Amino acid sequence: MRALLTGGTGFVGAAVARALLRQGWEVRALARPGSDKRNLSGLALEMVDGDLNDAGSLARAARDCEAVLHVAADYRLGARDPRELYQTNVEGTRNVLKAARTAGVRRVVYTSSVATMGIPADGSPGDERTPVTLADMVGHYKRSKFLAEQLVREAARAGTPAVIVNPSTPVGPGDLKPTPTGQLVRDAACGRMPAYVDTGLNIVHVDDVAAGHLLALERGRIGETYILGGEDMSLRAILAEIALLVGRRPPWIRLPARALVPVALVAESWAHLTGGTTRITLEAVRLSRKRMFFSSDKAVNELGYHWRPAAEAFEDAVLWLRAQGLLAGASGR
Repeated sequence: MRALLTGGTGFVGAAVARALLRQGWEVRALARPGSDKRNLSGLALEMVDGDLNDAGSLARAARDCEAVLHVAADYRLGARDPRELYQTNVEGTRNVLKAARTAGVRRVVYTSSVATMGIPADGSPGDERTPVTLADMVGHYKRSKFLAEQLVREAARAGTPAVIVNPSTPVGPGDLKPTPTGQLVRDAACGRMPAYVDTGLNIVHVDDVAAGHLLALERGRIGETYILGGEDMSLRAILAEIALLVGRRPPWIRLPARALVPVALVAESWAHLTGGTTRITLEAVRLSRKRMFFSSDKAVNELGYHWRPAAEAFEDAVLWLRAQGLLAGASGR
């Protein structure tokens, strides 16, 4: 059995690659020439050059594959040129679906995000049935993923054997880039987050997300969506957990989200002027106004999905960061 994997060099994609190999799959990993392949180092898989915007490379990569797992995405908040997000996340997905159809694969698993999910007004966890529209999407990343999901659903209705999975907030080893969440973990461990806002996230170990992908591959219903989440936690609790792991005092200053707006404005303006990046963006501040809490009951009941406690995800992330020498200045136990 051979599976084509996009995004395998990334945080979630590399975890999916490892999970596929453990289950006996032959893995063909698509990667752009010159991309950082350290996350796949030492794995017995086939690397092929390609790009989501190169339909020919996708068609060649999908040949002789029984499955396609499309994990690749442009995950950036406050991107300088939003067109890049739509080109990768929407048009790239369109190209992958076409390649999968041409190759006649028996299953496509598309990796979306809980960013596309609705959040109930009463504060209860969202799920796959929570009403949501494109107008509810805050920022170009969320909008691009929402539109890509629509493409996958349309393809499934037209006969493509596609299933959608929506990871919540993955944490764990291997977040090289890092993702915005990985940067949060690193900053908190190094004592660079002295305050917090009243928001929350659903935390899940990246290896549990990867296992959920394989469950969707084998048991998911065509055209259905499955949240792959874990434990709902306030940002204060998240920072306290990380502080405990590195022997720091947890932050105790609570800031209203609106207080970060001028900081984000200045940071984004400076980044545009200098050509650099910023860790705080207006998009992230707007997102922090809602608690991103979600239920994975559908995946549990239909796929047999399960997750470990969030504390284990943070512990594995901190251990990996320390082993990579990325926690300079952080104490530890």
